[in-house]
Amino acid sequence: MAPSRTAPSLAGLMLVAPALAVVVLLFVVPLASSITGSFATPEGPGLGNFRKAFELYWTDMVFSVVIILISTALIVLIAVAIAGYLTLGNNPLAVALLRWLYRWPLFVPFIVVGQILRTFLAKNGLMNSILINAELLTPLQAVSFLDWRGIVIAFVWKQMPFVTLLTAGAMASLDRSTIEAARNLGASRLRILLEIVVPQVASTLLVGAVLSLVTMMSVLSVPLMINAQSPTMITADMAFRINSYGDYGVANALGLISLAFTGAVAWIYLRQTMRENAR
Repeated sequence: MAPSRTAPSLAGLMLVAPALAVVVLLFVVPLASSITGSFATPEGPGLGNFRKAFELYWTDMVFSVVIILISTALIVLIAVAIAGYLTLGNNPLAVALLRWLYRWPLFVPFIVVGQILRTFLAKNGLMNSILINAELLTPLQAVSFLDWRGIVIAFVWKQMPFVTLLTAGAMASLDRSTIEAARNLGASRLRILLEIVVPQVASTLLVGAVLSLVTMMSVLSVPLMINAQSPTMITADMAFRINSYGDYGVANALGLISLAFTGAVAWIYLRQTMRENAR
């Protein structure tokens, strides 16, 4: 008599049930509510919320995309530079110190990052005070970075360690024979990094960039604390519509627009991954 598979199937379902319930309650249900709410208008289902969102916040949408893309590009460049030095650097003390320092922002929440940089980048903040005391700047030359530049600095400082950690791990697992062979042939560290190391870890670097992009697109505290002027990020517009007007329809429409942007980026990543696997 064949053994029954009911008991193992039931046990497996019970094991995944808590995780599945969390996914459904915290992700699927809010997503479904946001999608239906974005099309709900006083006149009935329609695209009125989307039209209003584009009329009022088109500039902020473009601003958000540009800020996210600039931040992602800088994160990738800095992560490659740091991970490359950790892999190819010849100074053990510098490598050890850099490995210890670059990870610290990983443990700082975004809301704390916003508060720290709000006081650091202000016109009378710590950064300008240090430059003035060092006689590199005069008080009249001091300017505030509490604008798009502050948002980029906050995003890069917070997300760079995450991408660096992934990239450095991938670089550390590479076969060192190709690196040593290139060194023996006289290749510089920069050429080894760009032509040998980076192409082999490109997929890991792309994963880190996509995850960072999605994370930055959902941050509310940084634009609220650093850039209180217009244009601003979509997340701040969503909070404004809800807190000031109780307008959940336009807020849901803005959320769906940001989801469409991140979904397009994820689709490009998945398509590229499938092409590489097909090869």
